[in-house]
Amino acid sequence: MTEKTPDTKPILREKCRLMSASEIERTLVRLAHEIIEKNNGGHNVGLVGIKRRGVPIAERLAKIISAIERTPAQSGILDIRFYRDDLSTHDLRPVVSPGAIGFDVNGRDIVLVDDVLYTGRTIRAALDALFDHGRPRRVQLLVLIDRGHRELPIEATFVGRTVQTTQREIVEVKLQEIDQDEQVLLVERTD
Repeated sequence: MTEKTPDTKPILREKCRLMSASEIERTLVRLAHEIIEKNNGGHNVGLVGIKRRGVPIAERLAKIISAIERTPAQSGILDIRFYRDDLSTHDLRPVVSPGAIGFDVNGRDIVLVDDVLYTGRTIRAALDALFDHGRPRRVQLLVLIDRGHRELPIEATFVGRTVQTTQREIVEVKLQEIDQDEQVLLVERTD
């Protein structure tokens, strides 16, 4: 019997496709309309994508909102790797450069964007990182998929789809900009 090391990737079995490319697109259009409605337009909204797959989702939403509102919507990038509490610990607080997001968050209605909401730890880290950049007027959360199993009291304001999963199941979001593929899959660990 082979022993599993931390670097060994789990063996995964595809269970089903949750969303096709066209379903992802339709969901993003719906979410863009929800953002506009909840924020009385898009004039003060800033979309901040959490690296990695939150970034292209935020950029797509900004384009859709810009087309609907006929005014530019801003999107930016948030890198949270030094803020995670469940990865490795660092003694030093990360140095944040003021323009790292791409626009000023002060006084803005910020929509944090991520692909999958699971334990809530990524979002907690994103909030820490975001507030190191300034003081938004309001922060809302948008996720393409909410799969449950929260460890922290975090809930998304905007949800593309809620999917009930087990601990052995994994939601894989594949986006054209990163994966050269466009779909959402439910896979299961077989090891």
